[in-house]
Amino acid sequence: MAFGGLTNESGDSDNAEINMIPLIDVMLVLLVIFIITAPLMSHAVKVDLPVAASQPNEIKPETINLSIKSDGSVFWNAEPVAAAVWQTRMDAAAQQTPQPEIHLRADGELAYKHVAQIMADAARAGLTKLGFVTDPGAAR
Repeated sequence: MAFGGLTNESGDSDNAEINMIPLIDVMLVLLVIFIITAPLMSHAVKVDLPVAASQPNEIKPETINLSIKSDGSVFWNAEPVAAAVWQTRMDAAAQQTPQPEIHLRADGELAYKHVAQIMADAARAGLTKLGFVTDPGAAR
């Protein structure tokens, strides 16, 4: 009784095939072990938890409307202010928690140096939330 292929006449060469039967047996044994032990791994205690609904208390930051007309006059929440006044107000606003948002409204005919001065004063004071308000309906 000879093992091997039909073309191999000498019979002294090694068989290079992997025997899959022992690997399948080990896999099936491990599968059965995991199926049996998986339900035993959960040690959850059944507890009726109370139900509560709450909303987080979000503090909305103050909004400061800073408007600049074409002649260079500045308005703090529709109140005309001088340069020294808005700088002290910006210093006071930077100390608030949370910091207020500044909405900058500038006239379209205004020189950019006035807007740059307001932005520089806000940055010097430590205000980080600065936004520009535009009129989307007036786009050309």
